[in-house]
Amino acid sequence: MTYRSLLVLLDQAPLCAARSQAAMRLAKALDCHLVGVAPTGLIDLPVTADAASSLADFAALAWDTLRDQAERAADHFRDECRAAGVKSCEAVIDESDKAPSLVRHAHCSDLTVLTQADPAAPGHRWAQDLVEQVVLYSARPTLILPCAGRFDSIGTHVMVAWDDSRESARAVADALPLLRLAEHVVVVSWNEAGAIEDKTLGPRLEALHRWLMWQGVSADVRVETTGIGIADAMLSRAADLSADLIVMGAYGHARWAERVLGGATRGLLASMTIPVLMSH
Repeated sequence: MTYRSLLVLLDQAPLCAARSQAAMRLAKALDCHLVGVAPTGLIDLPVTADAASSLADFAALAWDTLRDQAERAADHFRDECRAAGVKSCEAVIDESDKAPSLVRHAHCSDLTVLTQADPAAPGHRWAQDLVEQVVLYSARPTLILPCAGRFDSIGTHVMVAWDDSRESARAVADALPLLRLAEHVVVVSWNEAGAIEDKTLGPRLEALHRWLMWQGVSADVRVETTGIGIADAMLSRAADLSADLIVMGAYGHARWAERVLGGATRGLLASMTIPVLMSH
């Protein structure tokens, strides 16, 4: 397995530049095609009798503005790719909302690159929803970059958060192209303090260790006990290991007619300090 196509969101947000540059570095390191998608978004206009006469003119003006913003983002991305020496790239303008656009384009890509919602930025809750929806509904893994800090290297030292679930197994398989290039990979599984010890966890980790070796990945495996929340334990151990990437499964559950992220997954997305590759 290898990545042949990466997908990155293009928009007007201040974090778009750092996100695009990170995607370009990955595309060059992996020698793969890079697709920038610039969704226009859709116009949500209140329909009232008083506004009916001017609604059409306002909608046309608003749509022109959205389209112009997407075109500028796409043009800038093409220029940046040429300057960075990306061998194969394209920019796509998509006349739809961001989340559905990314999920749909991810069907024909191997990895989607997004940025964590910035809690200090306007529209934080909307941006957070975007990341969560892409993680939950995408058929491909999602690489989320923190909203603060510089990440010149991604995947040199990798920590895999493992709990023997379907989601974590998929995340490890989805991350194989990066794991094979990593200098150091550590697989960590946690027992909660006071919980009954799972005697089968050690043998299952050894099975994972062997499978990774068959896939060309040399990794250390560890079982640790934590008295703090799993999300905090992951970030603490990643810092101890000087990791520049966490690989983990994204957990969600149904709530009425929608899917929502589990508490640990949402907690990590809120407080992440290094890039995280998630699969659901």
